[in-house]
Amino acid sequence: MIEKRQFYINGEWVDPVSPHDMDVIDPATEEVCAVISLGDQADTDAAVAAANAAFPGWADTPLEERIALIRELGEIYTARKEEMGEAIRMEMGAPKDLAHNNQWGAGSWHLNGFLDALEGFEFEKPYKGKDRMRLEPIGVCGLITPWNWPMNQVVLKAIPAMAVGCTMVLKPSEIAPLSSLLFAEMVDEAGFPKGVFNLVNGDGVGVGSQLSSHPDVDMISFTGSTRAGIAISKAAADTLKRVSLELGGKGANVIFADADEKAVKRGVIHCMQNSGQSCNAPTRMMVERSRYAQALEEAKAAAEATQVGPTTESGRHIGPVVSELQYNKIQDLIEIGIKEGATLLAGGLGRPEGVNKGYYVRPTVFADVTPDMTIYREEIFGPVLSIMPFDTEEQAIEMANDTVYGLTNYIQTQDDDKRLRVARKVRSGMVETNGIGRQNGSPFGGYKQSGNGREGGAWGIEEFCEVKAISGVPME
Repeated sequence: MIEKRQFYINGEWVDPVSPHDMDVIDPATEEVCAVISLGDQADTDAAVAAANAAFPGWADTPLEERIALIRELGEIYTARKEEMGEAIRMEMGAPKDLAHNNQWGAGSWHLNGFLDALEGFEFEKPYKGKDRMRLEPIGVCGLITPWNWPMNQVVLKAIPAMAVGCTMVLKPSEIAPLSSLLFAEMVDEAGFPKGVFNLVNGDGVGVGSQLSSHPDVDMISFTGSTRAGIAISKAAADTLKRVSLELGGKGANVIFADADEKAVKRGVIHCMQNSGQSCNAPTRMMVERSRYAQALEEAKAAAEATQVGPTTESGRHIGPVVSELQYNKIQDLIEIGIKEGATLLAGGLGRPEGVNKGYYVRPTVFADVTPDMTIYREEIFGPVLSIMPFDTEEQAIEMANDTVYGLTNYIQTQDDDKRLRVARKVRSGMVETNGIGRQNGSPFGGYKQSGNGREGGAWGIEEFCEVKAISGVPME
């Protein structure tokens, strides 16, 4: 049993003012793997005060020194890879290989991407000869991160904030806090000045709301559900702080008749990755009608080939979903899909065969899903795929856009003109085509109820900056 009851505030591990313990559950075993304490207003205030006091000195620290500390942090992150992978495996149920490679690797990948972006980044540049434009750190930032890709999100927020000269208070998900506590140890080991990085555990109603409404917090960067993003925006309104939101998704995967032969299988695997717990998962597969029957056979086979297994074993299998609450929500939505008339091709209700413990969900595929069905509209956040046919390019675009979300859409066709034409028409912050992932530093973020922020690379750096215009002082 791991005990992590302290917070990291002003460069020290401190006891909470009014301890309130919470169990962290290993979703693979349903057993307690750690105990943490949740903070209250006094803890939040102490962390914000430390960040506020540290801000002037950190903002004035030369960029080269800030970058050197980030590089040192990156080296420590790499050296402690096994610890980080194990923490993620236990807290959110990622299988061993996924936790130690993809989950850990997402943090390393983004950290290096920011270092690359900083090499040519201009914090000050001339404008029309006589003016200059400056990007300056916004101030104290509240970082609120989710449980599904913990280091991916912590690094996407903390590293650019550090780089530009912001100070911060991190509130990780109380469901999966162990990786963030380990990250705080790494920040401490790297030697960042006191107060630059602070961590307080808590839930959304407590520490999350306290940060969102705090008058001394200049910005909130939040990743999580759309419902929580709306609540944070309302809480932040009274202090007019900047709010950057990365929220839910219901991505369309448009497969045209001329898509490559692996397009359907690739789409199923992508949907099931991380047990379906990714906001950018391609959960609505739209197939041109002439290929629809074949696609259903391929999707059924791919789902049935998706193995579900223990998190302690190596392999390409998927693990459990993160919690009993999440498991029950997914089961409810699968049941609704059946009742509303969708054709169940694979999976369904209950745990996989032979599994009687852990929050494991059967890889599930529905066919003949229509826009009036709940599973067409709601973000399920589990290994559940909905498939539907379309007849024309125009109809495919209309269906892809028929959602309140707009995070990532996917297009599969060998016709390059069509790929670009459709990519320009779909309303989402990201479009991936033919199974080709985005490049490091490409901005991550969405339209509509998927949020309003952009993370990664130069766009992620600018997110934590204010713009200052200075006239009459030309640059040499």
